[in-house]
Amino acid sequence: MWLFLLCCCVWFHSVAQFKPKEPLELTYKKTTKKDWLQFSDTLNRKRLIGVSVGTVGAYTTLMTGVGFAWYGKEKLSGFRWFDDSKEWLQIDKTGHWFAPYFITTYGYQMLRWSGMKNTPAALTAGLFGFLSLSAIEIPDGMSPKYGASWSDIVFNFGGAAFATTQYLLWQEQRILTKYSFHSVNYPRGELRDRANELYGTSFGERILKDYNGVTMWLSFNLHSFNHKIKPAWLNIALGYGAGNMYGGFENKWTDKNGVEHDRNDLKRHRRFFISIDADYTKFKTRTKAGKVILGILNIVKLPAPAIEFNTLGQVVFHPMYFLNLQVPVYLKK
Repeated sequence: MWLFLLCCCVWFHSVAQFKPKEPLELTYKKTTKKDWLQFSDTLNRKRLIGVSVGTVGAYTTLMTGVGFAWYGKEKLSGFRWFDDSKEWLQIDKTGHWFAPYFITTYGYQMLRWSGMKNTPAALTAGLFGFLSLSAIEIPDGMSPKYGASWSDIVFNFGGAAFATTQYLLWQEQRILTKYSFHSVNYPRGELRDRANELYGTSFGERILKDYNGVTMWLSFNLHSFNHKIKPAWLNIALGYGAGNMYGGFENKWTDKNGVEHDRNDLKRHRRFFISIDADYTKFKTRTKAGKVILGILNIVKLPAPAIEFNTLGQVVFHPMYFLNLQVPVYLKK
């Protein structure tokens, strides 16, 4: 659900990427009709009202759609909590960090565009980023299928606070949160049937649901910490993923025919990565449309070589870690 929500919010970013040439300065160029997408030097009430109304309207529409898509016509029951902190080796929790992080950054840029100063913009955007995702715990808590999750709330807060703190310290994001996906080729038979049941069969469904294929990254822009490091867009990224998961807590399930399956012989494992990356917003472009596109793409990790260390004791070199292009080279098995 978290990635679905984020994808529906991407349109916010069309305004967010138009920054002044010197983002760390506290003064901005006077807004004219010609460059209306630049940040306002003073609070612009029309912009602020437009941003507020648009955000509330979009969020209301989005939540209504999610309600129908996610909960359907099921009857809601009394509110309850469900401890899913150990489910899916916490891959789903990285999503609860990822979505509030980007909602906060998008919200911050729109508020700055409206003329709001750095500190109130960072705090307001962070609060909205946290609350907008955490509100989902209310219908989750009343759903007989789910239940509210305190660990989801913790990670929602973490992602929003991570973005907010960087704006308060640096007025920019020096450490980005990013996403990548590789397509898992499940073996024919019970494992592929189980994967199809859990994660869907289309590529679009897999991108949203397949926790075995998701990798989340923290991407550090080196130039922002030391201006002597070139090029300015160069990042070093640390990633986290997992594998061999055919259930939330264990690899045991009962299929639709009532047949029980026990595949705990397949060891669920954690995967840790190091790779190079890029901050796409630091690429030079002469067009505003190009800047918008680069800003939107900045949620995705750059396709690049990566080294993997996992809890199976393996060390793996991936010449290209992206989608299904990877051809792993095992340095240690």
